[in-house]
Amino acid sequence: MDLDPRLDPRLAALRPLGGFFVLRAAGTADRPLPTLAQAYGPVRPDVHDDPLDARVRRVAHALRTPEARVAASVAQQGLAARLWSVALGCAALHGSVPDLAPGLLRWDPDGSAPDDLWLTEVRPRGADATTIADLVLHGHLEPLAVALRSRHRLAPGLLRGNAASALAGAARELDRWGRGHGRTDVGARAVGLAAELLTHPLLAGAGTLTGTAFRRRSCCLYYRVPGGGVCGDCCFPRPPRSSPRAPSG
Repeated sequence: MDLDPRLDPRLAALRPLGGFFVLRAAGTADRPLPTLAQAYGPVRPDVHDDPLDARVRRVAHALRTPEARVAASVAQQGLAARLWSVALGCAALHGSVPDLAPGLLRWDPDGSAPDDLWLTEVRPRGADATTIADLVLHGHLEPLAVALRSRHRLAPGLLRGNAASALAGAARELDRWGRGHGRTDVGARAVGLAAELLTHPLLAGAGTLTGTAFRRRSCCLYYRVPGGGVCGDCCFPRPPRSSPRAPSG
């Protein structure tokens, strides 16, 4: 993919935070790419390669798992982490967030951060929790959950837990970066926004945030990956020995 290296200054400032926080603005692709709005649409028999299915297959191959629902869970959490990271990073550093409307974000389901997403137009929005919830939760994670559940056997609580875990992880990384660069204000804003967002009806009850530590009430199923185990915020203290279903929260 040939992406324009120029970035909006607010987005450029996210580079030091790492790939998950980076979002390029403008650019062209060497092949047609869907928007996330198109990716969240229903399965269409006339479409040769569904972008969500393509991402799930890519994740399944990388994890060496034959279970599509495990790959779908990990794929959803990864995309949630990308979106939360950009939104929280911009909010904490600049006090404004770009409009992340699904129709403005091109997505490469075969790409990895930061080359998986690029923004076709930069429209500044507010940085309050209500605006961020509108952009990320309602704009992306709700339709993404609906789309994935129409394709895979995933419990609503699992996807809610993934979204909450990804949010807490983004805030924790911003806090770590802020403490290491003399910008504790950045971490404080990020953690404060995360705490407020976790009270949103779509995330409430998904877990408990104590400082920057998060403990979720569901499992992302990563323990079912060959050689995998439980994540640091998992509801399980150790991988279940025999459990076809993880708690849904």
